[in-house]
Amino acid sequence: MNDSAKKLNLTELIGLVIGSIIGGGIFNLMHDMASQAGVGSVIVGWIITAIGMLCLAFTFQNLTNKRPDLQAGIYSFADAGFGHYIGFNSAWGYWLSVWLGNISYATLLMSSLTYFFPIFDNGHNLVSFIAATIILWGGHFLVLRGIHSASFINTIITIIKLIPIFLFIVIMITAFKLNVFTSDFWLMHGKPFNFSDMLGQVKSTMLVTVFVFSGIEGAVIFSGYAKKRKDIGRATVLGIVAVTMIYMLVTLLSFGVMHQAQLSQLGQPAMADLLQHVMGKWGAIIVNIGLIIAVLGAWLSWTMFAAEVPYEAAKVGSFPKFFAKENKNGTPVNSLIFTNVLVELFMVSFFLASSAYNLFLSISSSAVLIPYAFSALYQVKYSYLDKGASDRRRNLILGIIASAYSIWLIYAAGLNYILLTTILFAAGLPAYCYLQKVDNKKDRIFTKLERLLAIALVILAVIAIHELVTGGITI
Repeated sequence: MNDSAKKLNLTELIGLVIGSIIGGGIFNLMHDMASQAGVGSVIVGWIITAIGMLCLAFTFQNLTNKRPDLQAGIYSFADAGFGHYIGFNSAWGYWLSVWLGNISYATLLMSSLTYFFPIFDNGHNLVSFIAATIILWGGHFLVLRGIHSASFINTIITIIKLIPIFLFIVIMITAFKLNVFTSDFWLMHGKPFNFSDMLGQVKSTMLVTVFVFSGIEGAVIFSGYAKKRKDIGRATVLGIVAVTMIYMLVTLLSFGVMHQAQLSQLGQPAMADLLQHVMGKWGAIIVNIGLIIAVLGAWLSWTMFAAEVPYEAAKVGSFPKFFAKENKNGTPVNSLIFTNVLVELFMVSFFLASSAYNLFLSISSSAVLIPYAFSALYQVKYSYLDKGASDRRRNLILGIIASAYSIWLIYAAGLNYILLTTILFAAGLPAYCYLQKVDNKKDRIFTKLERLLAIALVILAVIAIHELVTGGITI
């Protein structure tokens, strides 16, 4: 990996950010936003999201510039700021979230193919399982050729999948009607404006943005592969700005073509129904082709992420050494194989019984928010202690806003899901104990504070399991 020809340039890093963020969610975004909110509240929600995400992006940019020694992704910020156990949990939760999320891409892809090939039966039969397996291991062998090769192909796929999205935006501009857009702007159903109702609507839009922005850290995860260190932060900021603008245009223009009530009743993917409404059946065909390409691209990006996280963590002693092995192309081979075997096993369980998979997918989706929060909090801590820096005040303000936004995202994701997430973190305890005792040869596994945290996680996990079994929490 010392060969600069195998390093990632700015375009490829931006491709990783955009490619990992824009998956299948954008094709149903207008429906999800309109389900519980009027266009005015959607605009407010996007403004808050744009500010929060940009502050997170600037946080990643600042930390990668200030701490060039931290090349193991966003989890390394948690490790540097709050200790080894917090760092391990961030890496553990992020890794689980990524590879479990890949199963959702498999099922979404098979469901999308059903539009053209009914034999796939919405992704719930043997044919879908076989096809998903072929694609999984096809991506596996592609990544084995090297991160640079995979990222180059990902960049091409990202460009291709943006074509139908841009086509949708152009067509929505031509079909846009201001009177439709301004109709019941705040969704008060003829009643006077109520600030409390508006806040409730804004929160509902934030619940959507929690998950459609997963992947903003793409360039940071591959910081060790960047040709230029400064490109990591630039790629993150540029990628998020581009995605935010695309998301806002796709959502808001839709409100000028159909009323909120109509948007909330669209099928999946909603973009297909909306484009079919404007230009006929070809609109639905174009969108469904775009959806298939988008999911393929996102699946490839997240396959790279899923292999890279334990690999980078293992290199600095925060994951078992087994995951640190590379092949001749510099690809984390053990990490990739182990991760994709888990994906394969869980795909089997999904096609047999989806309830267990749905449970783990729901709680793992919340786990990805934890590293975001710790990265933002580390920005606050580092900036506060960096008293001689000329940009200290700016970075401190950015860190505070990013921290508040990250904590809000965790709350918006649902407190029940956060409680259930403790099951995942408690399950990582044996792996952490093995890591500290066997790989790191530590006499003490935990500090006093870490021991208290581990005990608290186990207690909360037991409570979560009890609530789940007794029906106190339902998925």
